[in-house]
Amino acid sequence: MKRRWPWLALPLVLAAVLIGAWLWRNQPVKVTLAKARIGPAVELVYATGYVEPQLPVQVQARITAPVERVLVEEGQRVTRGQPLFLLADDEQQALLAQSAAQRRAAEQVEGRTVALFRQGWVTKAARDQAVANADAARAAQATANARRDQLVVRALIDGTVIKRDIEPGELATPSRVLAQLGDPARVRVTATVDERDISRIRLGQQALMSSDAWPGRAISAIVSEVTPTGDPTQRAFRVRLQPAAGANLPLGISLEVNVETGRKDRAVLVPAGAVADGKVWVAVDGRARRRAVATGVTGTETIEIVRGVKAGETVITNPPADLAEGTRVRSAD
Repeated sequence: MKRRWPWLALPLVLAAVLIGAWLWRNQPVKVTLAKARIGPAVELVYATGYVEPQLPVQVQARITAPVERVLVEEGQRVTRGQPLFLLADDEQQALLAQSAAQRRAAEQVEGRTVALFRQGWVTKAARDQAVANADAARAAQATANARRDQLVVRALIDGTVIKRDIEPGELATPSRVLAQLGDPARVRVTATVDERDISRIRLGQQALMSSDAWPGRAISAIVSEVTPTGDPTQRAFRVRLQPAAGANLPLGISLEVNVETGRKDRAVLVPAGAVADGKVWVAVDGRARRRAVATGVTGTETIEIVRGVKAGETVITNPPADLAEGTRVRSAD
């Protein structure tokens, strides 16, 4: 009889193992659960931008000449007509002296020829030619004077020297920007928007801007201008925004821009990690059930559910890849 005990115990051990395996395989999977809730769904277009004057003016020379003196510094206030740069005028002084001498000579010939014509000693054609030559000499001197004035580069507006890009001794040309003027009290933000998003941008849309210079600060703005043509190289468009009054943004600072292109105040929201391939896992009576859903406004943290999940239902966020229909689940918290 004693030898039968091992054989009698073996079925019990096997049964215990099978029961343990079944319990292990059927124990609830720990998942992250969240409630679908009612809240505002905001659709945003992200862009990067920078602060610049509303009316930036680039200062350029009208002729080519070395810079002799720089009369202003960055940050300096200037008035319309104020000299900013003096270009070297040695050559122009010589041309001006030459044109003055030619004018005097032409006027002397003109005076003598007109007097002789009155006395009948020269023809009308000779008098007319002398007068024309004198007129041309006077015009040439006026041109030389005007060209000399171009050697003084002046401010075209009242404002502030935002940027200065030339030093004495460097060559100024009509294509080179010597400085930029603007009014720091009247600024705008120029943002670069991807061409895929530009169709969603409209005048008057609200925007929020931020900068690493002011952590946690949100700056309000509205879309004030959308450029009609884009940059095919960058595949982007320029959008200009008007910051709210009192923003006090320094010129040149870069900003992250979020333009609000759509909004629903009462939408069914679930965490963004709950939606994948148009499906959502829902926890019903402790078991995972997969549902097809229709989504609306998609944000970085939440997604609007238009159809398929109701407010108050429990969804599974970031479900395991091997999660199967009907699997028992419980909260990992």
